[in-house]
Amino acid sequence: MSETGPQIQIDDDWKAQAQREKEALAQKQKAAQAAAPASAGTGTTGAAAPSGRGAGPRELPPADFDGLINTLASQALMYLGAMPDAQGRAYVSLETARHQIDLLGVIEDKTQGNLTDEEAKSLGATLYELRQAYVSVSQMVRDQALGKTPPR
Repeated sequence: MSETGPQIQIDDDWKAQAQREKEALAQKQKAAQAAAPASAGTGTTGAAAPSGRGAGPRELPPADFDGLINTLASQALMYLGAMPDAQGRAYVSLETARHQIDLLGVIEDKTQGNLTDEEAKSLGATLYELRQAYVSVSQMVRDQALGKTPPR
């Protein structure tokens, strides 16, 4: 008998939805970057972006509110099993995912009244989707642990 613990299987539709949301956030960020003035200057490293070119492989996007939210949301999705590794295996850590989601909740609480309407709506929608995903994955883990859902 193997002691590897319960096997987690993630619904492919859910993963596809998470990927679409991730791509939509990336497109939104690209659009915001394109709308920003080209002379907006330099990043934290002091190196100006080359004119006429998009972000290269070594360049980081600007450090902004959306970037912070996207980073924490991506980490939460990763720990909810939405981003498989190179071998196609999904890793689930509900405790770590919950921590990332809670950090976003802290940001929402601490920035209340200081965000644009668009930022507040984006953060609220991100939190809602992550919380729904957390509940869904938690239920799947519980069902598998109780033997109600066989691994695929």
